[in-house]
Amino acid sequence: MSAPAPSPLAIVDAEPLPRQEEVLTDAALAFVAELHRRFTPRRDELLARRAERRAEIARTSTLDFLPETAAIRADDSWKVAPSPAALDDRRVEITGPTDRKMTINALNSGARVWLADFEDASAPTWENVVTGQLNLIDAYTRRIDFTDERTGKTYALRPDEELATVVMRPRGWHLNERHLVDADGTPVPGAFVDFGLYFFHNAQRLLDLGKGPYFYLPKTESHLEARLWNDVFVFAQDYVGIPQGTIRATVLIETITAAYEMEEILYELRDHASGLNAGRWDYLFSIVKNFRDAGPRFVLPDRNAVTMTAPFMRAYTELLVRTCHKRGAHAIGGMAAFIPSRKDSEVNKVAFEKVRADKDREANDGFDGSWVAHPDLVPIAMESFDKVLGDKPNQKDRLREDVHVEPADLIAIDSLDARPTYAGLVNAVQVGIRYIEAWLRGLGAVAIFNLMEDAATAEISRSQIWQWINAGVQFENGEKATPELARKVAAEELANIRAEIGEEAFAAGHWQQAHDLLLEVALDEDYADFLTLPAYEQLRG
Repeated sequence: MSAPAPSPLAIVDAEPLPRQEEVLTDAALAFVAELHRRFTPRRDELLARRAERRAEIARTSTLDFLPETAAIRADDSWKVAPSPAALDDRRVEITGPTDRKMTINALNSGARVWLADFEDASAPTWENVVTGQLNLIDAYTRRIDFTDERTGKTYALRPDEELATVVMRPRGWHLNERHLVDADGTPVPGAFVDFGLYFFHNAQRLLDLGKGPYFYLPKTESHLEARLWNDVFVFAQDYVGIPQGTIRATVLIETITAAYEMEEILYELRDHASGLNAGRWDYLFSIVKNFRDAGPRFVLPDRNAVTMTAPFMRAYTELLVRTCHKRGAHAIGGMAAFIPSRKDSEVNKVAFEKVRADKDREANDGFDGSWVAHPDLVPIAMESFDKVLGDKPNQKDRLREDVHVEPADLIAIDSLDARPTYAGLVNAVQVGIRYIEAWLRGLGAVAIFNLMEDAATAEISRSQIWQWINAGVQFENGEKATPELARKVAAEELANIRAEIGEEAFAAGHWQQAHDLLLEVALDEDYADFLTLPAYEQLRG
């Protein structure tokens, strides 16, 4: 390993945290600083390239498979690296932030994998960033327990062989970490902070446990962004002295541009690739963002009307399965976001039926595993995949050569027989305000109306409001989507929340701030690329 030098990075505008010195060591910060020095300029170039590509989509209103990479797609000889034993069976994965209680519950959940989330399910307060790292270190060294102050219930880890395998998700390329800056005062990308601290502290420790440093890569928009991650991995493995290919990465195909580059993304990461994942809300958000000025045929209906059985969503998921299995990679399905109610059996019955149907469909389509947001859903998803997989760890032998997807199929939004509704507008406002308020309090995964919501939820909510207004949508009740209508609905929702929770709780929260921020990003003529960018400026801590 390279000799640690004093870190050229400075921690700014952050109160000291208990035990932070165990995470923010000189050696770990020196590694993060080196990632920043070597790779941030390329990150910046790729963000500029995103803007150029978006401008091209605005000009042409279409996308296609890349002609310059046709040879990679046509070459049947290459495969991704064989799966390590700890990632061979991924039939059920649970997702969630890295707070102490969730860390224990997720590892104990019975799921094969835990997506330990520093991204959409975590509001990036400095405390969440640092203590999340500490909780994972404590889990791997079995120094973690938790007692709920409210209930007195104590949580502790099960034996090692019963714990889920961790696949950690760092922040996307677009987010910086304002509390960690270089000598010029430039913030370090959040992706390098999250990846760097986790990898530096845990890579060898995980190998000693018979596992490895495994990652989910979010918000990827092109194979060139995957290439950057691959170069980061090569450098990082040499830096700490572990074998090349130890890292494994699963890429979320949650942007419309990445859907046209699935094979190329796997090719760039082929020595480190584990699979691809189909993420629903961010994918729809990406469609709105990229095709927001492309006319009425790209106007999405209510988010809950866009199920995975919509023709353009079927094209996306089936292409993902075919692509992964052709190249020897895992295909991981989307989120079951339902939150079981331990008080309302009828809510449970409906939720469980929907989850079972969703997971049965994914297993029968050839997916090797899928996501749930709550431990009570693990057995349901497990049953769906057990029926199809039996004792096999995956179904990568199902090549799905029957699947043929044309470029136009992925953006055939108008193939869906549904329209925006007034109730959909109300729901978007309700969920947007409630989620943003919790996020501003430092919570990234929030139960709203019996669904587990994360930042992607708020993105699709505000994007749909923006799109419907700018498209001049007329709802079934005769009302037209206008800024005035959105403001009226938002004011009504704010009054409803005040009545629902009482004056004291309302005053203690960030409700007016959340209301104002939602309207800012939903009504501003200049569409913000990510809600979390202006929101992060308002996030304290």
